[in-house]
Amino acid sequence: MTTLKLHNTLTGQKEAFAPLDPAHVRVYACGPTVYNYAHIGNGRMAVVFDQLVRVLRTLYPRVTYASNITDVDDKIMDAAKQTGEPIDAITRKFEKIYNDDMAALGVIAPDVQPRATEHIAEMIAQIEQLIARGHAYAADGDAAGHVLFHVPSFPAYGKLSGRNRDEQIAGARVEVSPFKKDPADFILWKPSSADQVGWNSPWGRGRPGWHIECSAMSEKHLGLPFDIHGGGADLKFPHHENEIAQSCCAHGHENDISAFAKFWIHNGFVTVDGEKMSKSIGNIRLVHDLIGSYPGEVLRLALLSTHYRAPLGFGGDALDQARAALDRYYRTLLDLKDIEAVAGEVPTSVMDALCDDLNTPQVIAELNALVRDVASADVAKKKVIKAQLLAAGNILGLLQQDPAAWLGYGVQDGVDGAAIEALLQERKAAKAEKNFARADEIRKKLTAMGIEIEDTPAGTKWRKAS
Repeated sequence: MTTLKLHNTLTGQKEAFAPLDPAHVRVYACGPTVYNYAHIGNGRMAVVFDQLVRVLRTLYPRVTYASNITDVDDKIMDAAKQTGEPIDAITRKFEKIYNDDMAALGVIAPDVQPRATEHIAEMIAQIEQLIARGHAYAADGDAAGHVLFHVPSFPAYGKLSGRNRDEQIAGARVEVSPFKKDPADFILWKPSSADQVGWNSPWGRGRPGWHIECSAMSEKHLGLPFDIHGGGADLKFPHHENEIAQSCCAHGHENDISAFAKFWIHNGFVTVDGEKMSKSIGNIRLVHDLIGSYPGEVLRLALLSTHYRAPLGFGGDALDQARAALDRYYRTLLDLKDIEAVAGEVPTSVMDALCDDLNTPQVIAELNALVRDVASADVAKKKVIKAQLLAAGNILGLLQQDPAAWLGYGVQDGVDGAAIEALLQERKAAKAEKNFARADEIRKKLTAMGIEIEDTPAGTKWRKAS
């Protein structure tokens, strides 16, 4: 079996992946906070982990992939105040939109998608464990109802992100409240007012801090330790650093930061016109909007075109290039429509690239090579190329459409196919009579109708322009 190598953020090195249980690989990725539409950075994380899981499922007999939904958060509460909608109406609405949008990108639904609000008991139990082991404390006086993790109690804090003490405090971007024993301490539980969402707890009515959610949900559904954890690079600190601290300290593994998850995978940022996406700049790109203008496969290929750990420059050029590449692949499949598609395995070169830390740019190069080889191939070789192209497409989540439909050939909604065929017959007759001026006029008329034509040895094909 091909050895899968992944860059482990925990060690800073590319390592051979060895599952804790080869019969059952367990993966967790931090999912969305559902109060608004997902941006393309959220989409990149979902596509990257979907690609990883697809590779793992090719190599191992069973894979459980969990990715959570954060449905209790101050941002959600703010959205409820602004809109007047109940919190659960907002979260269920945007949870569905997120899942539908990710499905449009070819993302297979996680095996488990736990909601934070359905795991409050597990969070409270873990906080109690942390207090009992001396790693957390309940504030008193005016701050009663707050429970905090005491960062100095865990000397390994900062090992995942590589941040020193000063960087931890500066990077946490949280208010240094007077009830904190240390400036780096972070919230595990906080009180809720009468008009805020909350649950009863040993420290009064309140709600969980963000970080404890994933610690509790991953343990509940995957057990500890599990194989792979991760998400976007922005989560490395403080979210993932805090998860490690919580989960390791709750179970007495202060000296083993891999006792929570063995591998940590983080994908790079998405930039637009060279700048990180930001509301203040106004360059946020929402998946929901993009799939209204581009097929989901175009967005997926654009997201896979750069190595997952590298920053991804996302814009019109990247999308146009992805569309052109997919058109080439689909045109090849259309040209091979009369060639029998024999069942085939993923090409070795493609699998080797994917097993080399998900080297999708190299995979795309391998697909381009397959397409180039078609022109000089005999029938036997074409059968192999078609099988390999389809198998590679399956593991990439691409080439899932009918080639003719993708390329716009044939009758479609809003297109008068009979009228177009009549014009093509008239053009054919004009060319036979050497009336090339009339033939050009008909081509221009079709172009004005949004129809592209292509003269081939088998006759003239037409399609709706993309």
